[in-house]
Order: sequence, then C-alpha cells, then structure tokens
Amino acid sequence: MWWPANEPWPPAGRARRRARFLRRAILLVAAVLLVTAIGSGVLTAFAAGRWGGPGHLPIVAIAVWICMFVMSSVALRRVGGPVGDIVDAAHRVADGDYSARIVPGGPRFVRAVAGAFNTMAGRLQAQDRQRRELMADIAHELRTPLAVIQGRLEGLLDGVYARDEEHLAGVLEETRVLARLVEDLRTLANAETGVLTLQKEPTDLSMLIRDVVNSFSGETAGRGIGVQVHLPADLPVVTIDPLRIREVLVNLLSNALRFTPPGGVVSIDGRVDDGAVAVAVRDSGPGIAPEDLPKIFDRFYKGKASRGSGLGLTIARNLVTAHGGSIRAESAPGAGTTLSFTLPLG
Repeated sequence: MWWPANEPWPPAGRARRRARFLRRAILLVAAVLLVTAIGSGVLTAFAAGRWGGPGHLPIVAIAVWICMFVMSSVALRRVGGPVGDIVDAAHRVADGDYSARIVPGGPRFVRAVAGAFNTMAGRLQAQDRQRRELMADIAHELRTPLAVIQGRLEGLLDGVYARDEEHLAGVLEETRVLARLVEDLRTLANAETGVLTLQKEPTDLSMLIRDVVNSFSGETAGRGIGVQVHLPADLPVVTIDPLRIREVLVNLLSNALRFTPPGGVVSIDGRVDDGAVAVAVRDSGPGIAPEDLPKIFDRFYKGKASRGSGLGLTIARNLVTAHGGSIRAESAPGAGTTLSFTLPLG
C-alpha cells in the first residue's frame, strides 16, 4: 500500500483512535464484570448454602470468577477486535481514505456490519473516482473550443487572418459549440441530481416524431439518406415534456444519421407495448463492437467515428428515465444499431 515517505505509519491519529476505543472497551468490560460479580456473589452464596455450606464459599466464588473472567475475555476478544477495526476504518473513510476495507470476523452480526461497510466504502470510492474523471473530461472538452477561439482571435489581432465576415463567422461557430457543451453539462447535472423540472402536457407523439424528422430533411436529402417512419394510426397521446422528449429524439436521430452511409436508410418505429409507448430508431450503419456497446450511454464516451461531445446519449438516457421510461441499445458489427426507448402511458 502506498503511503507518503515523510509521514509515519500507522498514522498517529489512527493509533490514538484505536487506543481510545480500547480504553472504552476495557471500562465497559469492567462495568460488566462488576455487575457480574454482584450476580455471581448471590449465586455463590446460594450454591454454597445448598451444596456445601459456608466452608465451600471461597472455592465456589473463585471458580465462578474464573469462569466469568474467561468467558468475558473470549467475548471481548471475539467482538472487540472486529468492532475496533470497523471504528478505525470508519474514521479513515471520514478522513477521505475510501480505500479502507475490513476483513470480516467475529460474530455473524459483526461480519454483516463489516460487509455492509465494505460495500459502502467501495461505492464511495467509485463515486469519488467518477467525480475526478468527470472533472478531467469536462476540462478536456472545454479546452478544444476555447483553444480554437483563442487561436483565431489572436490571428485576427495579429493580422494573420483578415477581419472579414468569414473568419468572424468561424469564431462565432466555435462559441456556439462551447455554448451547446455548457448547456449539455447543465442539463446532465440537473437530470442526475434530480432537480430537472419537467413541463409535462398531453402530447401527440406521432406529430412530434414527424416534426423532428422534418427538421433533418436538409441533411438527409444532401446525403441521399432515406428516413422511413412507421407509426400506427392509433398511437395514443402521452403526457410528457415535449421539449425534453424532442431533445431525446434529436439525439437518437442525429446519431443514426451520423453513422449511416450515403444512400442508407434510417427507420423510426413506434408501437404500444405493455402499457407504454415504445419508439425505436434504426440505422443501416456499420454497427457497434460488442465491447463498446455497454459504454455508449456513459458520459463523454466516444466511438472511433464519433465527433460529438459524448454527452448526447447520456442526456437522452437521463431524460427518458426522468419520465419513468427506459432506453437501450442493440447492435452488431455490420448489422446497424437500434436505439429504443419507452414512455409510460399513465
């Protein structure tokens, strides 16, 4: 285990906490022995009076005390040691050391507490690692557009680029990329912390889907990609936040179009399934490798051909989950990808 070379091991605070716990345990045992002594004295007097008279009182008392002392020592050693380890590990976690673990030992209930503590510490460690990775990912994603904006502005000021509309439009486009990234991060943060507000209202999902498809008509026509929409005529009205579900549909459709080659086909299917509306977006692209498929909903995860921020599918998952639905992906190399989600009818 790693530890700074200029700091003693074990830490002084850890030794003091363990010594304090042992002192308290000893006081507790002393109190228990005192109560036991009173009870054993009564039992000894009763036993001596019944089986041997007062003459056997010292022998019976000594025998009872020895038995009590041995039993108390065994119980203290069996319970006190594991409990002390739990207390020490809890202090280490409180100090920020999420790698603290306990070797389960002692009675069953103590082992159960140790197991629960190890599970808790493991989750805290994973969350701490994810937080650090998230900060690094955010810094990396923000660095690229900021570097482009800075470089172009410096070029304009130094006279490297002409101060015309074309170069200023390039800077403006990079600021829009940066603004979209910041907005995606805000939406994701609100969704994951449960503070995202949904403005739900009865919505014609068929109309919403066709409206999203029409918004991509320029891109699909330019690349020769066909979009087929298969929706039943009796698709029911659902109570959703239309702006948020539109964002989900835009994310799924833009991903499908990005990976569909020119001349390919993207299909959107809708149906009612077990009290929910199911929508599936299929592309005719190269598909996703099996090892990458479980990661596509992770924050900032990008495939080899991805050009986005890596947040679109993560946001889509959180928005669908906020509506009480679910989202999943199916794919195979060379067979395209299907991204589908469900929304409850209630």
